[in-house]
Amino acid sequence: MKERMVKGIRLLAVVALTFFLCYSQCLYSFDKMITDQIYQAPSVTNSAIKIIAIDERTIQTYGDISTWSREIPAQLVEKLNADPENAPAVIGFDVMYVTEKEAEGDERFARACAAAGNVVTAVNIVMEDKLSLQDDGSLSVDNMHVKLVEYPYASLKEVADYGFANTTQDRDGYIRFGLWHMETGEEEILSLSARVYQRYCEKLGMTVQQPKLVSGNAFGFTFSGKSGGYEVISLCDVLDGKIDSRVFRGSIVLVGAYAPGMQDSYNVAVQRGQQMYGVEIHANIIEAMLEEKTFIPVSPMGYALAVSLIAAVFLLIARKIKPIPLTAVLLGVIGLNVLAGKLLYSRGYSVGMAELPLVLILIYLYQVIAGYLREVMKRRKVMDAFKKYVAPQVVEEISRKGDFQMILGGENRHIAVLFVDIRGFTPMSESLQPEQVVEILNEYLTLTTTAIFKNGGTLDKFIGDATMAVFNAPFDLDDYIYRAVCTALDIASGSDALEKKLMARFGKSVSFGIGVNCGPAVVGNIGCDFRMDYTAIGDTVNTAARLESNAKRGQILISSDVYEAVKDRIEASEIGVIPLKGKKDGALVYEVHGLNV
Repeated sequence: MKERMVKGIRLLAVVALTFFLCYSQCLYSFDKMITDQIYQAPSVTNSAIKIIAIDERTIQTYGDISTWSREIPAQLVEKLNADPENAPAVIGFDVMYVTEKEAEGDERFARACAAAGNVVTAVNIVMEDKLSLQDDGSLSVDNMHVKLVEYPYASLKEVADYGFANTTQDRDGYIRFGLWHMETGEEEILSLSARVYQRYCEKLGMTVQQPKLVSGNAFGFTFSGKSGGYEVISLCDVLDGKIDSRVFRGSIVLVGAYAPGMQDSYNVAVQRGQQMYGVEIHANIIEAMLEEKTFIPVSPMGYALAVSLIAAVFLLIARKIKPIPLTAVLLGVIGLNVLAGKLLYSRGYSVGMAELPLVLILIYLYQVIAGYLREVMKRRKVMDAFKKYVAPQVVEEISRKGDFQMILGGENRHIAVLFVDIRGFTPMSESLQPEQVVEILNEYLTLTTTAIFKNGGTLDKFIGDATMAVFNAPFDLDDYIYRAVCTALDIASGSDALEKKLMARFGKSVSFGIGVNCGPAVVGNIGCDFRMDYTAIGDTVNTAARLESNAKRGQILISSDVYEAVKDRIEASEIGVIPLKGKKDGALVYEVHGLNV
């Protein structure tokens, strides 16, 4: 009875958690990262949309756009409409012509637009957050309250059509929704994309299909192209007559910024890590309306209920079948989830792709891990040993034998001991940010650890900015003294590259002092029953530490015992007898320069 109650509580917990994840949309950004990959499949199919770009070559030719006379856009409109038979169906300017500049240019542009009759100019709507009191006494925030509408200058507004060019970013900062219209309080204004689309349909005798809207005026859309996906023509080439105007016959021409620094580029769902110019976004929105590639999200409540039901059924199945068939069920449900999502998307509805797989994987992992842990409990002593030992060799031996005994005390072994320490670490750390100090320390520890493990040593411990390693413990290791010296040389070799890297990045250099000694030591578990440390102690260890402290930057010092053991295979020079702190007599020390190869 108690077990059934526990299972029931788990089932309710899974349903509640799943419902919360889906309804609250707390994984929104993560979900959109996945759904963008699944839903956004760029493929430009409408060749009628062309972009005339205010690109770098145009700016080099005519100067900064803020200095332009309206003669320039006037010339463009006149050229494109010079032959009515070959004129574009509609010309959309994703450029603000709000203030009057010089009368002659302003008037010419207005006359050109009036004569052409196919121009749509841009309006800018300035929005603000507005707090309002509802009838029931509650407060609500309107994030898109219209504060100000910046129309084209008076003479242009009278003769040219217009639409607002504002974009709307989703909650994660990416654009995947377009706007159909905005209520300004005085009039309803269509977006630039919607107005260009509407004018194009009217010109070709097509029925205007308003997309399904969410929040009253927004709709999701599928991008048809990434940056550069549409035909892009430089404005200066058009004005210079290098482009035959017949290429624009009956098409949608969009004119807009297409150069870095013009502050008109945004993060878009179709290409993460690369921004898209606003004029290209308008092109994508227009094509989405023409090709009916728009969507609205499904109801959060309905989606949450459906996913919760599937999760509950999966949990009931997971309790009754083994891991291998459960894996097949998991993959099958996730695959069906993707197929169902694509089917709904093709019909104009988007559903999440992250919540259901995430919940199912968590259930799957819980079932698999719970079963595994039931088996592992029989080997609890081994698992305790894993928590107390850090050396890879120890872990490997524990895994292999399974009956390794962890007791206090140790054994006498002949070992080689290596100490390495950063020179000048303390003053360097005082001049850097804590995060930079940690990054440098991690780079250094990675280098020393890699060298130790490469040569079969055991990483004993990190002591601040120092590293201690032992060789021939806890298990026998062939040629362990030579391996210790090779480790020192590997660290010294790697330090050269690391020093250059850190100098380039932080303007700081690091170097090491290394000491190696060999001899008898007590190796084993030091501590108490509930907390042990596997280490080596004795004069051999102390001498190695003293050698390291006497080493200068980049220097490897070894004891005479080490030298005698490997002298035929290394290049070394005698330093002489030097005093070691804490020792009565000095020690004969050698400096290692390399290996005899």
